[in-house]
Amino acid sequence: MRLLKLTPEFLIERLQGKPSSLISNLPIDVELLDIKYDLFTGQVLAVVRSDSFQDIAETYPIPEFAMTYLASPKTVPSPTTSAKVETVPKAAKAILRSEPAAVKKVQPKRNTNLMEEEFSMEQRKLLSFTVDADFVVVKPVKFLKAEWDDINEVVRSLGGRWVKGDIISYWEIPLPKN
Repeated sequence: MRLLKLTPEFLIERLQGKPSSLISNLPIDVELLDIKYDLFTGQVLAVVRSDSFQDIAETYPIPEFAMTYLASPKTVPSPTTSAKVETVPKAAKAILRSEPAAVKKVQPKRNTNLMEEEFSMEQRKLLSFTVDADFVVVKPVKFLKAEWDDINEVVRSLGGRWVKGDIISYWEIPLPKN
């Protein structure tokens, strides 16, 4: 598995079919496992897998995929010209007819600076900080080796814990009650 970090603009341009740069070094057998928008960093985080990626131990964070971009193509066919029409599968039609899911209330941005200051400058460069409900979520931005133990010690001193996920693992630190 690898982590792709995309800008929202890049993703929206691709979804709209607009000419933009292409990621040229993705393997042909790449599969999308998870996608999330991180409000704090303003990035779209996509977890992908491929048989060509080197295996890593489950206990380690997912490494970031180093993307290579190609220049934008000169022409893009418009959706009205000889575009292949795909039919919607029956399962997808059933989902489309069902009631919309409850809208998740967006919480106002809360500052993570107090938590970030507990970590050294070197550690902060290796981590991303976001607020999720009553927790500060601390995620490694790259593979951690010897640094993991030191960061885990700081998190535990703040009352936090390591959360082992199926795809992405992270630390969560409870926010102080106001």
